[in-house]
Amino acid sequence: MRLPVIIASLIALFVSALSQTQTRDVYEVYAIEYATSKSRAPVKDIALDTTSTESVALSFFVWYLKGDNGRKVLVDTGFLEDSTKPRMSLKEYQRPDLALQRIHVGANEITDVIITHPHFDHIDGLELFNKATVWMQKNDFAYFVGDAWQKGANNFGLDKQDVPKIIQVNLEGRLQLVNGDSLEIIPGIRVFTGSKHTYESQHLLVNTKAERVLLASDDAWFYYNINNLVSIPLTFDPDAYVRQLRRMKTLVSNPDLIVPGHDALVLSKFSQVAKGVVRIR
Repeated sequence: MRLPVIIASLIALFVSALSQTQTRDVYEVYAIEYATSKSRAPVKDIALDTTSTESVALSFFVWYLKGDNGRKVLVDTGFLEDSTKPRMSLKEYQRPDLALQRIHVGANEITDVIITHPHFDHIDGLELFNKATVWMQKNDFAYFVGDAWQKGANNFGLDKQDVPKIIQVNLEGRLQLVNGDSLEIIPGIRVFTGSKHTYESQHLLVNTKAERVLLASDDAWFYYNINNLVSIPLTFDPDAYVRQLRRMKTLVSNPDLIVPGHDALVLSKFSQVAKGVVRIR
């Protein structure tokens, strides 16, 4: 082999190796507020066995993960504001796909949607992201489309009109059912179960360039629940909920990077990059 050919081959190998090392499956993590409540939530309504007379500001979020591997992941899809949903007193609302546009991301760019649990404010907007692969816990899916609608079942927070949406995703071949705890479902993203907010709700740990971020979604409603290690009322197993709050604190080096699902304080704890959008880091 002639020397120029050898040199060209070595350069090609070096460039290939360099390009592989530059992708580390790390993400930029954003919390996007798409709705806010007019009223504050009394702590006694969001935490069991408390005598607190305080209240907390309630917000609704989706979370966007921009990977260096080309993945554009949306965690939960929010809800659509229409007459079929339980009446909510909202101060502000923007459809979740339009809220994403504040950081210049279109709905069709989303490669993956992770559903943390099927309460209407987390799954109702699923139809807005019809190009994405959807990830959901297998046991949560089975309960949601089946047992939840049997007589005497616990279906509070679920909406029957969201059932055909997730079934349609399955029929289209876009649904990936996750079966278990502490599983890396997408490179750099690991999901955990056990809180029992719904039948098998999940939260996720995300690799970033610096420290890992834990998106608790409703497996930790508010900072009050995290800081005081106290369960919310809406769970199948309050003791399991608290156990998972404890475990969350072992999964990150910085407890400030445990992000609750509905606390408006998230917007003041991190750097704002657009109206109602903060980067978690």
